[in-house]
Amino acid sequence: MPASSRAVYARYVALGDSSTEGLDDEVAPGRYRGWADRLAAHVANARALSPGSEPLLYANLAIRGRKTRQVRDEQLAPALAMRPDLATVFSGTNDIIRRGFALDTVMDDIRFMQRALRDAGATVLTITMPDLTEVMPLAGRMRSRLDEFNAAVREVSRETGTLVVDLALHPFAVDPRFWSDDRLHANTEGHTRIAAALAHALELPGSSDAWSAPLPDLPRPGLMRRASTELKWTKDHLIPWLWRHARGRSSGDGITAKRPHLTPLPPHD
Repeated sequence: MPASSRAVYARYVALGDSSTEGLDDEVAPGRYRGWADRLAAHVANARALSPGSEPLLYANLAIRGRKTRQVRDEQLAPALAMRPDLATVFSGTNDIIRRGFALDTVMDDIRFMQRALRDAGATVLTITMPDLTEVMPLAGRMRSRLDEFNAAVREVSRETGTLVVDLALHPFAVDPRFWSDDRLHANTEGHTRIAAALAHALELPGSSDAWSAPLPDLPRPGLMRRASTELKWTKDHLIPWLWRHARGRSSGDGITAKRPHLTPLPPHD
């Protein structure tokens, strides 16, 4: 339910993987902010407009590398115990890029999480995944899988009453200038835009549709520049990723949630 028709949100919990954790919106070595933290700042500022309101209570349970079943098994119960009135649930990237991806199984888990949080009284938001073929040509091999996933997210969210920010429909979301060097995670500007889109979906004070505006066009780089960029990305990101997964390792091994408990978040500038 939009914020304009209910009390200002008091308890926000974010569930998910590296996107929700905040990679690659780095604020200090090894420390990430990200769209969930930035959305929490929007909500905290909205609360501050209500005289006498206590600060927003905010928890971020997301951990990089987590697949959807892991998010459900590890994060849903703690999230429900916090009795949020606002929750974001975004996962699926780590399922889609792996062999053996089973859309129905992933969507059953997403439906279960959305419904559980909705039944507990929370407003729930999610986002769709943009087609990153322009950012990462290899992503073209996943295009049909991604389209099916996004269509299923829209359908399941209609069933559960979850708000969807449909990034996949907005051209700005595939602009390389919103993505980090690894081409899988948004950069600071990308995370800022996603947070603004979610704030707009909630109709928070001061929000608008300015987040959807594209950047000015840039000249397309030449063939040699593109080839050099692809080689560097392969060496710096693709090969390490393939090697890690060949050994059964995950980027989330040994990582814990950065904000595992509800703690006050004062208003931000």
